[in-house]
Amino acid sequence: MQALDPQLLTAAIGGWLAGRATAGTSSGRRAIAVDGKTLRGSRTTDTAARHVMAACDQASGVVLADTDVDGKTNEITRFAPLLDQIGDLRDAVITADALHCQRDHVTYLAERGAHWILTVKGNQPNLHAQLTALPWRAVPDATRDTDRGHGRREIRALKILTISTGIDFPHAAQAIQIRRRRHRLDQPKRFTTETVYAITDLRVHQARPAQLATWIRGHWSIENKVHC
Repeated sequence: MQALDPQLLTAAIGGWLAGRATAGTSSGRRAIAVDGKTLRGSRTTDTAARHVMAACDQASGVVLADTDVDGKTNEITRFAPLLDQIGDLRDAVITADALHCQRDHVTYLAERGAHWILTVKGNQPNLHAQLTALPWRAVPDATRDTDRGHGRREIRALKILTISTGIDFPHAAQAIQIRRRRHRLDQPKRFTTETVYAITDLRVHQARPAQLATWIRGHWSIENKVHC
């Protein structure tokens, strides 16, 4: 085992897992979440904590590929090498957080035949400002759902706008606004509200609002599970 190339072994195992994950999914597109985490308990007195980025099948939670992110690089530069370990990305939907809302990333995904949903935050200030300025007040909720757990209730409302002009990002077809309102069950009058924006290259006929909401929730779920 010590003589094996760890990267080749990882690629081989990832390919095998990808095949099994694909075989076990129902009809529809496969969703793969890209997420990075610092491994708990990996820091020592002599070394920094280990940071790993993984690509996970949303439906099964299986890690299809992973890569180390050491002090000489960052998650952005490891995005393509991570997904290169997965053989076929055609028609898959890649979900990623705001760090990966990069033009080079969507160019790479287009070359691989993949679609994407990317969160937009302050690291892309111009794009974020463009999204917040869209006429969301005039847009009805496309989906609305409620979750309860850990003594809290969360209401999520999702709105979608088709982008024709005014958004400076390649291949973006739709803008998404997600409003999350949370309150404790024992304090119903005290609540917090968070607004999150995202963009996708998927067009209206390619994914229904409920499916987009499922993929976004699936990504948040992976963020909470992987590398814990």
